[in-house]
Amino acid sequence: MLETFVQTERKGTGHAVLAAREALSRGYDDVLVLFGDTPLVQSDALLTAREKLASGATVVVMGFRTDKPAGYGRLIEDNGALIAIREDKDCSEAERAITFCNGGLMAIAGAHALALLDAIGNDNAKGEYYLTDIVAIARKQGLAVVAAEVDAQSVLGVNNRVELAEAESLWQVRRRHQAMLDGATLIAPETVFFSHDTVVGSDTVIEPNVFFGPGVTVDGGVTIHAFSHLEGTTIGTGAEIGPFARLRPGAELGEKSKVGNFCEVKKAKVGQGAKINHLTYIGDASIGAGSNIGAGTITCNYDSMNKFKTEIGSNAFIGSNSSLVAPVSIGDGAYVASGSVITQDVPGDALAFGRARQKTIEGRAEDLRARQRSIKEASSK
Repeated sequence: MLETFVQTERKGTGHAVLAAREALSRGYDDVLVLFGDTPLVQSDALLTAREKLASGATVVVMGFRTDKPAGYGRLIEDNGALIAIREDKDCSEAERAITFCNGGLMAIAGAHALALLDAIGNDNAKGEYYLTDIVAIARKQGLAVVAAEVDAQSVLGVNNRVELAEAESLWQVRRRHQAMLDGATLIAPETVFFSHDTVVGSDTVIEPNVFFGPGVTVDGGVTIHAFSHLEGTTIGTGAEIGPFARLRPGAELGEKSKVGNFCEVKKAKVGQGAKINHLTYIGDASIGAGSNIGAGTITCNYDSMNKFKTEIGSNAFIGSNSSLVAPVSIGDGAYVASGSVITQDVPGDALAFGRARQKTIEGRAEDLRARQRSIKEASSK
Protein backbone atom coordinates (compact mmCIF):
# COMPACT_ATOMS: atom_id res chain seq x y z
CA MET A 1 0.00 0.00 0.00
CA LEU A 2 1.35 3.41 -1.00
CA GLU A 3 1.13 6.19 1.58
CA THR A 4 2.14 9.82 1.26
CA PHE A 5 3.52 11.98 4.05
CA VAL A 6 4.25 15.66 3.51
CA GLN A 7 7.18 17.59 4.94
CA THR A 8 5.40 20.88 5.62
CA GLU A 9 8.58 22.74 6.66
CA ARG A 10 11.94 22.50 4.94
CA LYS A 11 14.26 21.55 7.78
CA GLY A 12 16.63 19.19 6.03
CA THR A 13 16.78 15.63 4.74
CA GLY A 14 16.60 14.00 8.17
CA HIS A 15 13.51 16.02 8.99
CA ALA A 16 11.98 14.96 5.66
CA VAL A 17 12.34 11.27 6.51
CA LEU A 18 10.78 11.83 9.92
CA ALA A 19 7.67 13.19 8.21
CA ALA A 20 6.87 9.47 7.74
CA ARG A 21 7.19 8.78 11.49
CA GLU A 22 3.79 7.08 11.56
CA ALA A 23 4.94 4.50 9.02
CA LEU A 24 8.41 4.11 10.52
CA SER A 25 6.93 3.37 13.94
CA ARG A 26 5.31 0.19 12.60
CA GLY A 27 8.67 -1.55 12.79
CA TYR A 28 9.62 -2.54 9.26
CA ASP A 29 12.72 -4.71 8.89
CA ASP A 30 14.37 -2.47 6.29
CA VAL A 31 13.94 1.24 5.63
CA LEU A 32 15.11 2.51 2.24
CA VAL A 33 15.57 6.25 1.86
CA LEU A 34 15.34 7.40 -1.76
CA PHE A 35 15.26 10.88 -3.27
CA GLY A 36 12.65 12.24 -5.65
CA ASP A 37 15.35 13.81 -7.77
CA THR A 38 17.19 10.54 -8.44
CA PRO A 39 14.87 9.03 -11.05
CA LEU A 40 17.23 6.38 -12.44
CA VAL A 41 17.62 4.22 -9.33
CA GLN A 42 17.53 0.53 -10.21
CA SER A 43 16.39 -2.44 -8.17
CA ASP A 44 19.93 -3.87 -8.17
CA ALA A 45 21.13 -0.92 -6.11
CA LEU A 46 18.39 -1.41 -3.53
CA LEU A 47 18.96 -5.14 -3.34
CA THR A 48 22.68 -4.57 -2.80
CA ALA A 49 21.92 -2.24 0.12
CA ARG A 50 19.44 -4.68 1.63
CA GLU A 51 21.97 -7.49 1.41
CA LYS A 52 24.31 -5.38 3.53
CA LEU A 53 21.57 -4.95 6.12
CA ALA A 54 20.93 -8.69 6.10
CA SER A 55 24.64 -9.21 6.75
CA GLY A 56 24.51 -7.19 9.97
CA ALA A 57 24.86 -3.53 8.97
CA THR A 58 22.61 -0.98 10.65
CA VAL A 59 23.19 1.86 8.20
CA VAL A 60 24.14 1.45 4.54
CA VAL A 61 25.14 4.45 2.44
CA MET A 62 24.93 3.95 -1.31
CA GLY A 63 27.96 5.33 -3.11
CA PHE A 64 29.43 5.39 -6.59
CA ARG A 65 32.85 5.70 -8.16
CA THR A 66 33.80 8.42 -10.60
CA ASP A 67 36.99 9.74 -12.15
CA LYS A 68 35.68 13.27 -11.57
CA PRO A 69 34.81 13.36 -7.86
CA ALA A 70 35.10 17.15 -7.43
CA GLY A 71 31.95 18.56 -5.85
CA TYR A 72 30.77 15.27 -4.36
CA GLY A 73 30.93 14.18 -0.74
CA ARG A 74 33.56 11.45 -0.21
CA LEU A 75 32.92 8.16 1.56
CA ILE A 76 35.76 7.59 4.01
CA GLU A 77 36.25 3.88 4.81
CA ASP A 78 38.48 1.93 7.16
CA ASN A 79 38.74 -1.86 6.94
CA GLY A 80 35.33 -2.11 5.25
CA ALA A 81 33.55 0.19 7.68
CA LEU A 82 32.26 3.62 6.70
CA ILE A 83 33.69 6.07 9.18
CA ALA A 84 32.62 9.40 7.66
CA ILE A 85 30.98 11.27 4.80
CA ARG A 86 33.16 14.27 4.06
CA GLU A 87 31.84 17.18 2.02
CA ASP A 88 34.12 18.24 -0.83
CA LYS A 89 34.89 21.63 0.70
CA ASP A 90 35.93 19.97 3.97
CA CYS A 91 38.19 17.30 2.45
CA SER A 92 41.93 17.15 3.02
CA GLU A 93 44.21 16.81 0.02
CA ALA A 94 44.37 13.06 0.54
CA GLU A 95 40.59 12.80 0.89
CA ARG A 96 40.03 14.77 -2.31
CA ALA A 97 41.81 11.99 -4.18
CA ILE A 98 39.12 9.51 -3.08
CA THR A 99 36.88 8.54 -5.99
CA PHE A 100 34.22 6.77 -3.92
CA CYS A 101 31.45 9.36 -3.54
CA ASN A 102 28.22 9.72 -1.61
CA GLY A 103 25.11 8.94 -3.67
CA GLY A 104 22.76 10.11 -0.91
CA LEU A 105 20.50 7.06 -0.86
CA MET A 106 20.49 4.99 2.33
CA ALA A 107 19.22 1.79 3.86
CA ILE A 108 18.58 1.63 7.61
CA ALA A 109 17.75 -1.33 9.79
CA GLY A 110 14.14 -0.82 10.86
CA ALA A 111 14.79 -1.70 14.49
CA HIS A 112 17.09 1.32 14.85
CA ALA A 113 15.64 3.74 12.28
CA LEU A 114 13.49 5.97 14.50
CA ALA A 115 16.03 6.20 17.31
CA LEU A 116 18.81 7.18 14.91
CA LEU A 117 16.65 9.74 13.11
CA ASP A 118 15.46 11.27 16.39
CA ALA A 119 19.09 11.63 17.50
CA ILE A 120 19.94 13.94 14.58
CA GLY A 121 20.54 17.48 15.75
CA ASN A 122 20.46 20.79 13.92
CA ASP A 123 23.65 22.36 15.27
CA ASN A 124 24.86 23.63 11.91
CA ALA A 125 24.95 26.84 9.89
CA LYS A 126 21.51 26.23 8.35
CA GLY A 127 19.84 24.88 11.47
CA GLU A 128 18.71 21.81 9.54
CA TYR A 129 18.57 18.10 10.34
CA TYR A 130 20.94 16.27 7.99
CA LEU A 131 20.28 12.62 7.23
CA THR A 132 24.01 12.01 6.75
CA ASP A 133 24.56 12.69 10.46
CA ILE A 134 23.23 9.23 11.32
CA VAL A 135 26.56 7.77 10.13
CA ALA A 136 28.41 9.35 13.06
CA ILE A 137 25.48 8.73 15.42
CA ALA A 138 25.33 5.02 14.61
CA ARG A 139 29.09 4.60 14.88
CA LYS A 140 29.09 6.34 18.27
CA GLN A 141 26.52 3.78 19.43
CA GLY A 142 28.74 0.94 18.23
CA LEU A 143 26.45 0.02 15.33
CA ALA A 144 27.79 -1.20 11.99
CA VAL A 145 27.89 1.39 9.21
CA VAL A 146 29.01 0.45 5.71
CA ALA A 147 28.98 1.75 2.17
CA ALA A 148 27.50 -0.12 -0.78
CA GLU A 149 28.87 0.57 -4.23
CA VAL A 150 26.11 1.02 -6.83
CA ASP A 151 26.00 2.11 -10.44
CA ALA A 152 26.45 5.88 -10.78
CA GLN A 153 23.25 6.18 -12.81
CA SER A 154 21.21 4.87 -9.88
CA VAL A 155 22.16 7.87 -7.77
CA LEU A 156 22.28 10.50 -10.51
CA GLY A 157 20.60 13.61 -9.14
CA VAL A 158 18.55 16.15 -11.10
CA ASN A 159 18.85 19.75 -9.99
CA ASN A 160 18.26 21.67 -13.23
CA ARG A 161 17.02 21.27 -16.80
CA VAL A 162 20.45 20.26 -18.07
CA GLU A 163 20.66 17.35 -15.62
CA LEU A 164 17.03 16.43 -16.37
CA ALA A 165 17.91 16.12 -20.05
CA GLU A 166 20.92 13.98 -19.16
CA ALA A 167 18.77 11.68 -17.03
CA GLU A 168 16.20 11.39 -19.80
CA SER A 169 18.93 10.48 -22.29
CA LEU A 170 20.29 7.75 -20.02
CA TRP A 171 16.81 6.36 -19.39
CA GLN A 172 16.07 6.23 -23.11
CA VAL A 173 19.24 4.19 -23.68
CA ARG A 174 18.08 1.73 -21.02
CA ARG A 175 14.59 1.52 -22.45
CA ARG A 176 15.74 0.98 -26.03
CA HIS A 177 18.11 -1.73 -24.89
CA GLN A 178 15.33 -3.53 -23.03
CA ALA A 179 12.92 -3.22 -25.95
CA MET A 180 15.40 -4.93 -28.24
CA LEU A 181 16.11 -7.65 -25.69
CA ASP A 182 12.35 -8.21 -25.52
CA GLY A 183 12.26 -8.88 -29.25
CA ALA A 184 11.59 -5.54 -30.95
CA THR A 185 13.75 -4.39 -33.85
CA LEU A 186 14.88 -0.75 -33.69
CA ILE A 187 16.53 0.22 -36.97
CA ALA A 188 18.18 3.32 -35.47
CA PRO A 189 17.73 2.97 -31.69
CA GLU A 190 19.15 6.38 -30.83
CA THR A 191 16.30 8.09 -32.76
CA VAL A 192 13.41 6.27 -31.07
CA PHE A 193 11.91 7.84 -27.94
CA PHE A 194 9.78 5.89 -25.47
CA SER A 195 7.49 6.99 -22.66
CA HIS A 196 7.59 5.49 -19.16
CA ASP A 197 4.62 3.19 -19.88
CA THR A 198 5.25 2.21 -23.50
CA VAL A 199 4.57 -1.47 -24.20
CA VAL A 200 6.04 -2.95 -27.39
CA GLY A 201 5.40 -6.56 -28.37
CA SER A 202 7.99 -8.89 -29.85
CA ASP A 203 8.74 -8.96 -33.57
CA THR A 204 7.71 -5.32 -33.89
CA VAL A 205 9.86 -3.27 -36.26
CA ILE A 206 10.38 0.41 -35.42
CA GLU A 207 12.03 2.56 -38.05
CA PRO A 208 14.00 5.77 -37.30
CA ASN A 209 12.55 8.88 -35.68
CA VAL A 210 9.50 7.41 -33.97
CA PHE A 211 8.13 9.05 -30.81
CA PHE A 212 5.97 7.29 -28.20
CA GLY A 213 3.96 9.52 -25.89
CA PRO A 214 2.19 8.19 -22.78
CA GLY A 215 -0.29 5.34 -22.98
CA VAL A 216 0.88 3.36 -26.03
CA THR A 217 0.52 -0.42 -26.25
CA VAL A 218 1.79 -2.21 -29.34
CA ASP A 219 1.09 -5.90 -29.91
CA GLY A 220 3.58 -8.14 -31.67
CA GLY A 221 4.48 -8.14 -35.35
CA VAL A 222 3.68 -4.46 -35.91
CA THR A 223 5.64 -2.26 -38.31
CA ILE A 224 5.99 1.41 -37.39
CA HIS A 225 7.57 3.38 -40.20
CA ALA A 226 9.76 6.45 -39.79
CA PHE A 227 8.68 9.83 -38.39
CA SER A 228 5.51 8.60 -36.69
CA HIS A 229 4.11 10.04 -33.45
CA LEU A 230 1.97 7.87 -31.15
CA GLU A 231 0.14 8.73 -27.94
CA GLY A 232 -2.69 7.09 -26.00
CA THR A 233 -2.96 4.34 -28.59
CA THR A 234 -3.41 0.57 -28.79
CA ILE A 235 -2.17 -1.22 -31.91
CA GLY A 236 -3.16 -4.77 -32.80
CA THR A 237 -0.98 -7.58 -34.06
CA GLY A 238 0.43 -7.17 -37.55
CA ALA A 239 -0.71 -3.57 -38.05
CA GLU A 240 1.31 -1.12 -40.13
CA ILE A 241 1.81 2.52 -39.20
CA GLY A 242 3.29 5.42 -41.15
CA PRO A 243 5.58 6.82 -42.28
CA PHE A 244 4.66 10.27 -40.96
CA ALA A 245 1.55 9.00 -39.14
CA ARG A 246 0.08 10.55 -36.04
CA LEU A 247 -1.97 8.44 -33.64
CA ARG A 248 -3.63 10.52 -30.93
CA PRO A 249 -5.32 9.47 -27.68
CA GLY A 250 -8.18 7.03 -28.13
CA ALA A 251 -6.93 5.51 -31.37
CA GLU A 252 -7.49 1.74 -31.36
CA LEU A 253 -6.12 -0.16 -34.33
CA GLY A 254 -7.20 -3.72 -35.00
CA GLU A 255 -5.11 -6.61 -36.27
CA LYS A 256 -3.47 -6.10 -39.66
CA SER A 257 -4.98 -2.65 -40.03
CA LYS A 258 -3.03 0.12 -41.70
CA VAL A 259 -2.60 3.82 -41.08
CA GLY A 260 -0.33 5.18 -43.78
CA ASN A 261 1.69 8.29 -44.50
CA PHE A 262 0.47 11.71 -43.38
CA CYS A 263 -2.60 10.29 -41.64
CA GLU A 264 -4.00 11.32 -38.28
CA VAL A 265 -6.30 9.16 -36.15
CA LYS A 266 -7.90 10.34 -32.91
CA LYS A 267 -10.45 8.66 -30.64
CA ALA A 268 -11.33 6.14 -33.30
CA LYS A 269 -11.58 2.36 -33.60
CA VAL A 270 -10.11 0.92 -36.78
CA GLY A 271 -11.22 -2.64 -37.45
CA GLN A 272 -9.22 -5.66 -38.48
CA GLY A 273 -7.62 -5.25 -41.89
CA ALA A 274 -9.06 -1.76 -42.45
CA LYS A 275 -6.85 0.66 -44.39
CA ILE A 276 -6.34 4.39 -44.02
CA ASN A 277 -3.56 4.78 -46.51
CA HIS A 278 -2.62 8.42 -46.89
CA LEU A 279 -3.43 12.09 -46.30
CA THR A 280 -6.45 11.38 -44.13
CA TYR A 281 -7.95 12.53 -40.82
CA ILE A 282 -10.14 10.13 -38.85
CA GLY A 283 -11.47 11.51 -35.56
CA ASP A 284 -14.32 10.40 -33.28
CA ALA A 285 -15.11 7.47 -35.53
CA SER A 286 -15.35 3.73 -35.92
CA ILE A 287 -14.28 1.86 -39.02
CA GLY A 288 -15.35 -1.71 -39.60
CA ALA A 289 -13.12 -4.60 -40.62
CA GLY A 290 -11.82 -4.60 -44.18
CA SER A 291 -12.93 -1.07 -45.04
CA ASN A 292 -10.80 1.21 -47.23
CA ILE A 293 -10.53 4.95 -46.63
CA GLY A 294 -9.28 6.85 -49.68
CA ALA A 295 -6.66 9.59 -49.74
CA GLY A 296 -7.70 13.02 -48.52
CA THR A 297 -10.77 11.77 -46.65
CA ILE A 298 -11.71 13.54 -43.43
CA THR A 299 -14.34 13.04 -40.76
CA CYS A 300 -15.83 16.43 -40.02
CA ASN A 301 -16.37 15.77 -36.34
CA TYR A 302 -16.41 19.28 -34.83
CA ASP A 303 -18.91 22.11 -35.32
CA SER A 304 -16.90 24.63 -33.23
CA MET A 305 -18.74 23.64 -30.05
CA ASN A 306 -19.55 19.93 -30.12
CA LYS A 307 -17.98 16.77 -31.46
CA PHE A 308 -19.91 14.05 -33.26
CA LYS A 309 -19.19 10.51 -34.34
CA THR A 310 -18.81 8.95 -37.77
CA GLU A 311 -19.61 5.24 -38.04
CA ILE A 312 -18.33 3.27 -41.03
CA GLY A 313 -19.29 -0.37 -41.35
CA SER A 314 -17.29 -3.36 -42.54
CA ASN A 315 -15.94 -3.66 -46.09
CA ALA A 316 -17.00 -0.13 -47.00
CA PHE A 317 -15.14 1.92 -49.59
CA ILE A 318 -14.71 5.66 -49.07
CA GLY A 319 -13.42 7.36 -52.21
CA SER A 320 -10.59 9.87 -52.17
CA ASN A 321 -11.15 13.46 -51.07
CA SER A 322 -14.44 12.73 -49.31
CA SER A 323 -15.77 14.71 -46.35
CA LEU A 324 -17.94 12.78 -43.91
CA VAL A 325 -19.96 15.29 -41.90
CA ALA A 326 -20.78 13.81 -38.51
CA PRO A 327 -23.00 12.57 -37.09
CA VAL A 328 -23.27 10.18 -39.98
CA SER A 329 -23.37 6.43 -40.52
CA ILE A 330 -22.13 4.47 -43.54
CA GLY A 331 -23.31 0.88 -43.72
CA ASP A 332 -21.49 -2.37 -44.41
CA GLY A 333 -20.31 -2.68 -47.99
CA ALA A 334 -21.33 0.87 -48.89
CA TYR A 335 -19.45 2.84 -51.55
CA VAL A 336 -18.87 6.60 -51.34
CA ALA A 337 -17.82 8.23 -54.59
CA SER A 338 -14.64 10.27 -54.68
CA GLY A 339 -14.98 13.97 -53.88
CA SER A 340 -18.26 13.54 -52.01
CA VAL A 341 -19.53 15.52 -49.07
CA ILE A 342 -21.68 13.08 -47.11
CA THR A 343 -24.21 14.63 -44.73
CA GLN A 344 -26.79 11.85 -44.57
CA ASP A 345 -26.57 8.19 -43.56
CA VAL A 346 -25.63 5.74 -46.31
CA PRO A 347 -27.29 2.29 -46.09
CA GLY A 348 -25.31 -0.90 -46.46
CA ASP A 349 -24.30 -1.82 -50.04
CA ALA A 350 -25.49 1.59 -51.29
CA LEU A 351 -23.60 3.95 -53.60
CA ALA A 352 -23.51 7.58 -52.44
CA PHE A 353 -22.60 10.70 -54.42
CA GLY A 354 -22.37 14.04 -52.67
CA ARG A 355 -20.81 16.37 -55.23
CA ALA A 356 -21.82 18.98 -57.80
CA ARG A 357 -22.36 17.87 -61.40
CA GLN A 358 -19.38 18.63 -63.65
CA LYS A 359 -19.90 21.35 -66.29
CA THR A 360 -17.51 21.75 -69.25
CA ILE A 361 -17.45 24.94 -71.42
CA GLU A 362 -15.46 24.56 -74.63
CA GLY A 363 -12.86 27.29 -75.35
CA ARG A 364 -13.46 29.09 -72.06
CA ALA A 365 -9.93 28.46 -70.78
CA GLU A 366 -8.34 30.97 -73.18
CA ASP A 367 -10.94 33.58 -72.26
CA LEU A 368 -10.10 33.02 -68.60
CA ARG A 369 -6.36 33.39 -69.21
CA ALA A 370 -6.93 36.64 -71.14
CA ARG A 371 -8.90 38.03 -68.23
CA GLN A 372 -6.16 37.04 -65.78
CA ARG A 373 -3.50 38.73 -67.93
CA SER A 374 -5.45 41.96 -68.06
CA ILE A 375 -5.84 41.98 -64.26
CA LYS A 376 -2.10 41.38 -63.81
CA GLU A 377 -1.15 44.13 -66.27
CA ALA A 378 -3.50 46.59 -64.57
CA SER A 379 -2.03 45.86 -61.15
CA SER A 380 1.54 46.35 -62.36
CA LYS A 381 0.95 49.93 -63.64
